Amino acid sequence: MTKYESMLIARQDLGQTQVNDIVETLSEAIKREGGEVVNVDNWGLKNLAYRIKKNRKGYYVVLNISAPASAIFEYERLARLNEDIIRFMTVKVDEFASNEKEEVAEQEANN
Repeated sequence: MTKYESMLIARQDLGQTQVNDIVETLSEAIKREGGEVVNVDNWGLKNLAYRIKKNRKGYYVVLNISAPASAIFEYERLARLNEDIIRFMTVKVDEFASNEKEEVAEQEANN
């Protein structure tokens, strides 16, 4: 299956549990279409570089997805319909970006 990396920004007035519910809903849509969410990385509440839809902050979430194109179309359709998501972007990647902390831990384990 093709690998994708998707970042979404949710509204600042949501709680962390509401953001997790949004991610869970989108993950279920991907699973229904035959894909899987490999990793979810919550970055938390961050300042935006500029105002988007009258928001100065947003909850950032990065999803690593392994799925067919039809699953990504459904995921993006649901993201567009959800009013709590102010921005999202999905890109096709060859390999998922690894976490630097994991790499350092692996190197220390090998030494």
